[in-house]
Amino acid sequence: MITKLLEVFFLILTALMTTYLIRHFIFTLTVLKNAQKRKKAVTVENTTYQPTVSTLIPARNEEQVIGRILQRMTELTYPKDKMQIIVIDDASTDDTGKIVEEYAKNYSYIKVIHRTSKEWGKVKASALNAGLKYAKSEIVLCFDADYYSQADIIEKLVAEFVDPKVGAVQGRVTVLNEPQNIVTRLVALERVGGYRIDQQARDSLGLIPQLGGTAFAIRRKLLESLGGWDESILAEDTDLTFRVYLAGYKVRYVNDAECYEEAVENWRAYWKQRCRWAKGHMQCAFKHSLKVLKSNNLLLKKKIDGLLLLNVYFMPILIWISWIISVLLFFSKPPQWLNALLTTIPLSFYSFVGNFAPFFEVGMGAYLDGRTRACWLIPLLIFMFLYNIVICTKAFTDLLTSKIFGKHTITWDKTVHSGSGNSYIMK
Repeated sequence: MITKLLEVFFLILTALMTTYLIRHFIFTLTVLKNAQKRKKAVTVENTTYQPTVSTLIPARNEEQVIGRILQRMTELTYPKDKMQIIVIDDASTDDTGKIVEEYAKNYSYIKVIHRTSKEWGKVKASALNAGLKYAKSEIVLCFDADYYSQADIIEKLVAEFVDPKVGAVQGRVTVLNEPQNIVTRLVALERVGGYRIDQQARDSLGLIPQLGGTAFAIRRKLLESLGGWDESILAEDTDLTFRVYLAGYKVRYVNDAECYEEAVENWRAYWKQRCRWAKGHMQCAFKHSLKVLKSNNLLLKKKIDGLLLLNVYFMPILIWISWIISVLLFFSKPPQWLNALLTTIPLSFYSFVGNFAPFFEVGMGAYLDGRTRACWLIPLLIFMFLYNIVICTKAFTDLLTSKIFGKHTITWDKTVHSGSGNSYIMK
C-alpha cells in the first residue's frame, strides 16, 4: 500500500517538474523567435507621453551607495519639472541622511524623509508607504539605493502607460559588479535567465511579468487604491504584481529599460537575500493562489502562469523529496516503466527548477546578449541550485514554525552594500 502511494506521489512530482521544464522551453523558444524580428526601441524621440513622475528610493544605512544613485537621478534626461525624487532615510545610523540632505539642498526636486527608530517599520514596504504619502505625480517609480539606471530609463518605462490597461511596468535588472568574484558572476547569470528570457517571454506571451521590487513604475492612483504595499509580506514586489492583475490591470516588461544593481558579494549575503525572497514568495503563494484561480480578471493561461510563478520556490523542496522517494522505489522493485522513469532523474533534475536559471535559459540569454564567454560558468549553477534547495527548505520551515506555534520568525535581513559597484561605472 505504501509503495503504491509513493508511486502516485512520485508521478505527481514528475508531472510538476515536467510542467516547469516545458515552461522553460516555451519561454526560451519564444524569446529566440522574437529576437529574429526587428523591434522599434522606445527612445526619447519616438514618444511624446511625459506624465509627472515621483521616484521613491528607500535607504537604510546606504552611505556607500546612496550618492551614486542620487547623482544619476540628477543626470536623467527626463524633464526635471516633471520629476519628484523622494528618498526615505529609514532610521539610518550612518551618514546616509547627511548625503541625501546635501543633494536636497542643491536640487529642488529631491526631497528627503527622515524616519526615526520608532517609525522604522523594519521592512522595505513600510519605507515605501511612508514615501508614497508625499508622492503627488501620476506615476510612481521605485529604485533600490544600490541601483544605477540608464539616463533615459524613465522615458522607456512611462511610454507603456499610454495603454490605460497597463497598471505597472518593469525594467530589466543587470549586475553592475559582475566581474568582482565568482558569486557576483553567477548572480549575473541568474539575472540573465530571469529577465532576458523569463520576463521577456511572459510579456511576449501575454502572461504575468513580475515586478522586481526596483526599476519599476506604477500608476499612483492604482497603487493608492490597492492600499499601498503590504507590510506583512517580505516579497512586496510579487505581492503587488498579483494585486495589480487581480484588480484588472496588467504589467508590462521593457527589456530596453536597463538598471544596474550591486549584487551580493559572498555566499552568506546570498543566503540571507534568497531566504528572504523565498519566504516572501511563499507568503504570496499562500495569499494569492486561490484568488488567482477564482479571479474573473485573468484568462486561463494567466491563471496557469500565475500559479506556476507563485509556487516556484516550493519546487526545490519537492525535488529533494522526489529524490528520496525515487531511492525508496528503486529498492522496492518498481514496475519496469517506473524504473525507466527513475533513471532519467539524475540527468534532468537540474533543468526542472523554475526560478533558478536553468542552463538553457541562461545560455540563450547570454547568447542573445552577445556574452558567449559567460557561458563557461553555466555548469557552476548546479551548485547554486543545490544551495537554493537548502535555502528554500529553511524558508519553508521558518514559515511553518511561525504558523504552527504562532511565533513571529519573519524578519527582514537587509542586504549590505559595500559600494563595490562604483568602480564599474564608466565616467
